[in-house]
Amino acid sequence: MAATLLKVSGLRVAYGGIQAVKGVSFEVHEGELVSLIGANGAGKTTTLKAVTGLQPVAAGDIEFLGKPIKGQGPWDLVKQGLVMVPEGRGTFTRMSITENLQMGAFVRNDKEIDADIEKVFAIFPRLKERRNQLAGTMSGGEQQMLAMGRALMARPKVLLLDEPSMGLSPIMVDKIFEVVADIHGRGTTVLLVEQNASRALQLANRGYVMESGEVTMDGDAKALLDDPKVRAAYLGE
Repeated sequence: MAATLLKVSGLRVAYGGIQAVKGVSFEVHEGELVSLIGANGAGKTTTLKAVTGLQPVAAGDIEFLGKPIKGQGPWDLVKQGLVMVPEGRGTFTRMSITENLQMGAFVRNDKEIDADIEKVFAIFPRLKERRNQLAGTMSGGEQQMLAMGRALMARPKVLLLDEPSMGLSPIMVDKIFEVVADIHGRGTTVLLVEQNASRALQLANRGYVMESGEVTMDGDAKALLDDPKVRAAYLGE
């Protein structure tokens, strides 16, 4: 069995007196693409923020590469290989595409950064065509590509994607999911958080369903895709 890279056990997150995440547990194994699906407000983004050190944890345990990481800051986690592409992309709008990619490698001090930029350009040819363009002048889909490319520059052991298709045109949604599949196919382990349950489960090896801050179902992604409850709740059937 593949090694467990990320293990979350009994995670609880609160905003004041409101429990946003209520004892969530899940695992991501090496080489997998795992999808975490659920409606808006289910607690998916809060879960990712807690895992990556952006949101305080009320209770529970988080292990990465077999070691506890709860309470560590995002900077330290990125250096260890736990890298998130946030909802909303978060590109540096007044910097060029190339400069954004260089920022993704800020935690590195090796001599292969330029070579990795070219690898990102191989995945995202549109970024290469516009490498000197300011990020803020790009479309939403192009900025999503840039945010994903910037995350790859940190050489993630686990790449966390938070709602990468949100707010994009249907054509760009297709492109983003193609890219996610490509990134996974090149060997990157991925945790994909998505409201688009059908597309997310079609890509995934395994899936977890979140409702009201709790994981209510989990298992093989194709089995979840065929489950009547999932189809009724998320696929409009």
